[in-house]
Amino acid sequence: MRSAEKILIWSPLLVGIAATVCTIVIHGLMAGTIVRVVRRDFERGRAGVGFFTDLVIVIGATLTALVGHLVEIGLWAGALVLCGEFSDFGAAFYHSAVNYTTLGYGDLVMSWSWRMLGPMEAADGMLMFGVSTAMIFGVIQRLLQERFSDAR
Repeated sequence: MRSAEKILIWSPLLVGIAATVCTIVIHGLMAGTIVRVVRRDFERGRAGVGFFTDLVIVIGATLTALVGHLVEIGLWAGALVLCGEFSDFGAAFYHSAVNYTTLGYGDLVMSWSWRMLGPMEAADGMLMFGVSTAMIFGVIQRLLQERFSDAR
């Protein structure tokens, strides 16, 4: 490996940690929104009473999670632009989405200097998708418990 191809550790690690902390905050806001809305629906007697009403609640929770993920992908894309890896936000967003979802096409590759951001973003995306899955599962479970007494 030539000296120009050295993979840096500390700069990407610090940028990756900062981006990950920001995604955790965004995800916390997203989860808090889901909890508030679903709880309000339960308090108003709308949740757990019918299939279509519950379907709308699950769709809302899922779309809220999706918006959170898209914002987080955009945050990572912004970090890639700020680091000088991409000059075009669209290309950075695409590359970020490929990394965040662990799809890994490999058609756009970062420079050696910042290449560590790829696995860091993939790990962050896996964690955030896990949190979203748990939230949606929790909503569905609570709806089932409310609707069917034998599911408690």
